[in-house]
Amino acid sequence: MSAGLDVTPPVLSVRGLSVRFLMPGGRRVAAVTDARFDVAPGECLALIGESGCGKSVLASALLGLLPGNARTAGSALLGGLDLLTADERTLARTVRGRLIGLVPQSPAAHLTPVRTVRSQLEETVAALTATRGRAALRAAAEAAAERAAFPADHLDRHPHQLSGGLAQRAATALALVGDAPLLLADEPTTGLDRDLVDRTADELRRHVDEPGEGGRGRALLMITHDLAAAERIADRVAVMYAGRIVELADAAAFFGSPGPRHPYSRGLLQALPDRAFTPIPGMPPELGDLPDGCAFAARCDRATDACAAPPPPGTVACHHPHVPEDVRA
Repeated sequence: MSAGLDVTPPVLSVRGLSVRFLMPGGRRVAAVTDARFDVAPGECLALIGESGCGKSVLASALLGLLPGNARTAGSALLGGLDLLTADERTLARTVRGRLIGLVPQSPAAHLTPVRTVRSQLEETVAALTATRGRAALRAAAEAAAERAAFPADHLDRHPHQLSGGLAQRAATALALVGDAPLLLADEPTTGLDRDLVDRTADELRRHVDEPGEGGRGRALLMITHDLAAAERIADRVAVMYAGRIVELADAAAFFGSPGPRHPYSRGLLQALPDRAFTPIPGMPPELGDLPDGCAFAARCDRATDACAAPPPPGTVACHHPHVPEDVRA
């Protein structure tokens, strides 16, 4: 092996992650199937797709927050720990907050409504760090707020007194307290106007670019249906459809040239108002009644009889992916 070869291990390595929900009557819902990806230090991976495709279920699996009727398979290694087999004690004391910082989808609901932002930050600092003493906790809480660009003169306000953007920053500040190597942002821009979307995305990117404690690199897994936010900060893009990651691509090539290779991915981009503004026809299949072959075939203008079989494995799960020649034509 060459001495100059970069062998920095990924922060998160997911292999074959599947989630099934056991329903009454013996029915099984395939919420996530065979997800495979890495997230490297200093990298933002955007996991995109329509609502209901399994993105947030995948996030819940990583955090150990699935309901009791869920069954998981595969592995999700964070350092030397497999998140899918870790017990609740390990997840609560080691993972949540310390190894994974969660930026939640609904920050206002995530914050305790009867306590000020300052008190919640101080409590989190005390729980996740070695900081002790009233003055030290106060200073650490203010430093955490500053890292998330949360204004100091709003620290003594309650969550209902915050705008959507400030609630998001407060949640981000809480996520950063433990200096976790992985930030998991689940729809962090939901309900925000465009300026706040851009600002929130930029803040998340900044925290990934800045080294953590001891100079270690942070990583960001951003789960979103906001393609503009993904384009703004992502290094790579993973596209999810009907519980499967159907394409994994470099963000610059995905959003620029030559563009996505999977027909579904291309359809997502073409549905944007600043592109063709053409919706994908049809509806996604029910996760409890998926076809044996390609789940997108019924909506795809490139589908053939071959699509009745499962798509080939790889970075593009498609029998008839677009190639650069298609784009030039």
